[in-house]
Amino acid sequence: MSDEIDHVAFVDAWLDRSAKDASPEQLVQLLDAALRGLLGRTETTLGEVTLSAIADRVLHNTTERFAGFATLRFNGGEGVNCQQLAAQARSLHKGELRDGVRFLIVELLSVLGNLTAEILTPELHAELSKIALEAPSNAPRSEDTRP
Repeated sequence: MSDEIDHVAFVDAWLDRSAKDASPEQLVQLLDAALRGLLGRTETTLGEVTLSAIADRVLHNTTERFAGFATLRFNGGEGVNCQQLAAQARSLHKGELRDGVRFLIVELLSVLGNLTAEILTPELHAELSKIALEAPSNAPRSEDTRP
């Protein structure tokens, strides 16, 4: 159980840092990037068939708790299709959307960790920590704070 707690704490910190002021659409973009990164890092090690079974299980478990995520589908080498979730993101309660993203990522890390005796966990945590929303191109840079 301590491994799961580590995943929860890691994902919570990542969300606090990466999705603090994210809109619903940005939160789905962040989820899409996280899934692409995590699944991409594991495909060579686990293979497409195993990864497909894991992704389907994680998506099923997520949908049982968060019905709004029912539109997510794993498309083999293309990863998880988040387009329909993005289209309906504004209609979902932001807290539920964030909780669903949190649950899905924690569930994926937990299943992958359990399957691999946590051997991939440091690499997956490192991959997730790199994923963040890009700042808008018109946003002022930190060094450009003139009035």
